[in-house]
Amino acid sequence: MSQKAVRLTMAQALVRFMAAQKVEIEGEVCPIFGGVFAIFGHGNVAGLGEALYGVRDQLPTYRGQNEQGMGNAAAAFAKASFRRRFMACTSSIGPGALNMVTSAAVAHVNRLPMLLLPGDVFANRRPDPVLQQAEDFGDGTVTVNDCFRPVSRYFDRITRPEQIMPALARAMQVLTDPAECGPVTLSLCQDVQAEAYDYPTGFFDEKVWRQRRVMPDADEFAEAAGALMQAKRPVIISGGGVLYSGASAALGRFAQSHGIPVLETQAGKSALAHDHAMNMGSVGVTGTSAANQLAEDADVVLAVGTRLQDFTTGSWALFKNEALKIIGLNTQIFDAAKHRALPLIADAQVGLDALNTAMMGWEAETDWTNRARDGKADWLHEADKAMAPGNAELPSDAQVIGAVLRTREDSVLVCAAGGLPGELHKLWQAKKPGNYHMEYGFSTMGYEIAGGLGVKLARPDDDVVVMVGDGSYLMLNSEIVSSIMLGARLTIVVLDNAGYGCINRLQMETGGANFNNLLKDTRHVELPRIDFAAHAKSLGAVARKVNSIGDLEAALKEAEGDAVTSVIVIDTDPLVTTDEGGHWWDVAVPEVSARSEVNVARENYEQARKKQRP
Repeated sequence: MSQKAVRLTMAQALVRFMAAQKVEIEGEVCPIFGGVFAIFGHGNVAGLGEALYGVRDQLPTYRGQNEQGMGNAAAAFAKASFRRRFMACTSSIGPGALNMVTSAAVAHVNRLPMLLLPGDVFANRRPDPVLQQAEDFGDGTVTVNDCFRPVSRYFDRITRPEQIMPALARAMQVLTDPAECGPVTLSLCQDVQAEAYDYPTGFFDEKVWRQRRVMPDADEFAEAAGALMQAKRPVIISGGGVLYSGASAALGRFAQSHGIPVLETQAGKSALAHDHAMNMGSVGVTGTSAANQLAEDADVVLAVGTRLQDFTTGSWALFKNEALKIIGLNTQIFDAAKHRALPLIADAQVGLDALNTAMMGWEAETDWTNRARDGKADWLHEADKAMAPGNAELPSDAQVIGAVLRTREDSVLVCAAGGLPGELHKLWQAKKPGNYHMEYGFSTMGYEIAGGLGVKLARPDDDVVVMVGDGSYLMLNSEIVSSIMLGARLTIVVLDNAGYGCINRLQMETGGANFNNLLKDTRHVELPRIDFAAHAKSLGAVARKVNSIGDLEAALKEAEGDAVTSVIVIDTDPLVTTDEGGHWWDVAVPEVSARSEVNVARENYEQARKKQRP
């Protein structure tokens, strides 16, 4: 029996399929694609552009200003949606496509779903070489889009119109799978986008996706539960997987019931409310004293939904108990088994609830739990001091954070790179899941403003505050325009320390001379006088320059009434950071140098490396 078919171009079939994909979230069915970010060019305007116009009411298209910016916004949308929903991005061939590779890496490293649809060369090759085609002298099949391969969970090049069917089936499997989740790249040859095929109508049937919750293996579970119940000094490391699983309540119950302190990664911060009794705050290189002191002595670490990045583990020098056991509760074996951990492959919510039941009646030693609570009280005292207004000519990042926290504590805080992530990891007091949005897996300069746009599109009812350094602002600020075009109002706080202050401090810590980081230390004829407020205003934002913490707080309150995106600029000290907390980070120091400072730093480095776990 012949199957009914409809004749469509490949691009028309692609977007019709996308519009038919739905997701169920807390009983409500909605489109799984939040829309398509697009910058059109000769590789996608005729094929995919025409197709998107045809479904513009079911699958909205948003014009980006920069391909990397729209990719960053898409990654942020997925993260703010806890991976339940995601977006697509399309570009022309050549430089437009390559601009999205960094965004693909952001999503790949952070395990975030995103569909990338870069235009590609002609499959028939008749007009080769086309404009922007980079020819490979030794391989006729290579195009610049092959650069997406190492940063895509799934990559496919569509050279025939019927290939889009198996490619999209595989794409959706990856985008919705808790273990494989990451970016998918479908490289669309521009002639094939316009070619027609008789597609079976069933391919366009509505599909409702639901979250898969992986159940633990009985043997793995028994071993993990046994190890925890033998622990004297257990801790939990909460990663982004807790948020993606919706396991915040389960984590809170488990930690409270058994008196186990919780330490937060950058991705896992906000899974537990700041004031939860067992929440010790950030762990690792940018950790609180409360969390790191416990991590040093822990004999069992339950690592939930984390990939155990070096910032979390203090480059594997943080955990000093020789008897340490790590239990990796994760949907992905690659992450669960790191550093000889006992893997517990399971959904975070399912795994934590099962452990809670299996361990009923068991509690950590009272001295350990009391030590955690006392350490947290001490840390909060130090944090309050760091964030309090001072009399210095230039405020610290911590003092700016304090001002934002006092005026916008219910907002979603967005940041990504530089010195701010370390201070925010320590100091921001998240009140609810998703209240803290940090891209620190790839630490991508320029993510912040585009990321704020993605968060606002995912959570339109939430107030979104972006904190960004002057260096990141200069790298990528164009999505201010997009936020205004889309009515996605942001409050952006620009901290201007006149250069790359974070890397300047790292340069000094490793014995280097002040060189090429702060603007004053660069090769220059004349130092630039950058008016960030005037620049933001020229893009259509409401802009304010403030000169004190008090003025900043007033401006933040005033900005709540602005109809469009607000930008507030304040000068800050590039050298001052919060001394309390933190941990050593493995940054290789030269073995030989003409500078005595480098030689001293190398000696210290060699001593610190001896503390790394094998």
